[in-house]
Amino acid sequence: MTAYATEPFADWLRLREPADADARSGELVDLLRARLTGTGPAAGPGGPGLPAATPGGPGLLVTGSSSVTSLRGDRPWVVHDLGSGTGSMLRWLAPLLPGPQRWVLHDRDQGLLDRAGAAVPVAGDGTPVEVTTRQGDITRLTPADLADADLVTASALLDMLTADEIARIVAACAGVGCPSLFVLSVVGRVRFDPADPLDAEVAAAFDAHQRRTVDGRVLLGPDAAGVTVAEFARHGMPVTVRSTPWRLGPQQAELIVEWFDGWLEAAVAQRPDLADRTAGYARWRRAEAAAGRLTVTVGHDDLLAGVE
Repeated sequence: MTAYATEPFADWLRLREPADADARSGELVDLLRARLTGTGPAAGPGGPGLPAATPGGPGLLVTGSSSVTSLRGDRPWVVHDLGSGTGSMLRWLAPLLPGPQRWVLHDRDQGLLDRAGAAVPVAGDGTPVEVTTRQGDITRLTPADLADADLVTASALLDMLTADEIARIVAACAGVGCPSLFVLSVVGRVRFDPADPLDAEVAAAFDAHQRRTVDGRVLLGPDAAGVTVAEFARHGMPVTVRSTPWRLGPQQAELIVEWFDGWLEAAVAQRPDLADRTAGYARWRRAEAAAGRLTVTVGHDDLLAGVE
């Protein structure tokens, strides 16, 4: 996995967190909440219509195609969050689900995990949320590592992985049989207003950079969401996908500039010939953002697996 300097990356995560929260799919959370609480159809690896008394994750028993009996008793809902960073998924999702909850945050960077554990929300019903952290390589997780999970989550992760890494993560989730909510995967759709002739060329170079090879790892970039859906389907898990773009305007000018600089830097790294040609373009885009005259739409997909 690519290494980041903790402080700059933590600053970037802080800056983007409100936009992430605005973009993520509330509809998928509604489906998930119904699945966890037994108020909606259940769908494990075989989809709806599972045999009676078929395990539907460690805290659930599927008793038919439309009912779920909780086996939790007083046990908290257990959520494993992969690539947690500073914990934005925890802060967004925990208040939207019933409790009590126990979150297990996985990341390779202990510095980010330390930040994630510093601000813990409460569940939607006011019950406590317990947080533990595990440092390590999330692409090597097995079903045993997730054995207590009622839910597996990740945010802004999939596009940084390879096909093999996604296959292993999906296999681990499918092996447990619980729902998986993977959100904000970049899909390669960017739109500026006002538009510029260079937009499409820079976007194509950025997408190519997202698909680059790093230390022998062929990253999927904007293809990752589709590959993940196909992997879940291979395991017999139904998947619901929703488009969840960032919609950035004058109120997010700082984020627009920070995102744009990184977007352009990656494109130029992939195609150095763009450096001179985009100098004026970059100055214009930054000035338009600072003046509140630029809006940007950045495409993402959210996907929910294991819930019909």
